[in-house]
Order: sequence, then structure tokens, then C-alpha cells
Amino acid sequence: QCQLNGLWRNDQGSLMEISVLRDNGDFQGQYLTRVTLSGGCAQVSPLRGAQQQLGEEGWPTFAFTVRWDKFSNATTAFAGQCFVDAGGKETLTTMWLLREAVGSLEEDWKATR
Repeated sequence: QCQLNGLWRNDQGSLMEISVLRDNGDFQGQYLTRVTLSGGCAQVSPLRGAQQQLGEEGWPTFAFTVRWDKFSNATTAFAGQCFVDAGGKETLTTMWLLREAVGSLEEDWKATR
């Protein structure tokens, strides 16, 4: 079965570390993105999430949010699933939704990516 805890790297070079995985599926950790909206230097940001608990078999689904600390006014939600191939390599597949703060309701159309 796939284990979420540990250090993960994505195709863009961003790092995610899940350091606490509780028995009920809740987890927390930190995320260091290599992709920023501002083009500035990214910093480590906190993440919190939950993993769907399965029995001994199956590939768990999970979701988490990242609050981009100190360098962005955006929040990102990720949802995904964990897989293990025949060689034992664990892979996370995710989709993400980023919400950036805007100054008015009229600008709402451009706030979500």
C-alpha cells in the first residue's frame, strides 16, 4: 500500500514533505514550490490534508491545502491518488486549484486557476 508520509518531488522540482500522518488519515507537512506567481523567491509553506482510509489493498485518495506563507496571497487545494507500480515505486497523481485574492467581486473571474 502507498504511504504518503515522506519527501515527494514533482515534475517542476517542487518539494512536499508529509511529516505527520495520523491513524485517522489526517496529515500535515510543508511544501516548497519552485513555481511562484510573483516570480520571487519561494519559501516553505504549511500544508494540511486528509487521506481516505482503505483496507490492506487499494490506492488511497487524498486532498490537502497549502497556505503560501509570506510570499503570496493565494491558497491552493490539491486532490489526488497514490499508486505503486510493479517495481514498488510510489507515485502521487494530483489536480490542483489555486485561488488568488482579488480586490473586488468584479475581478473574481481572474482569481482562480
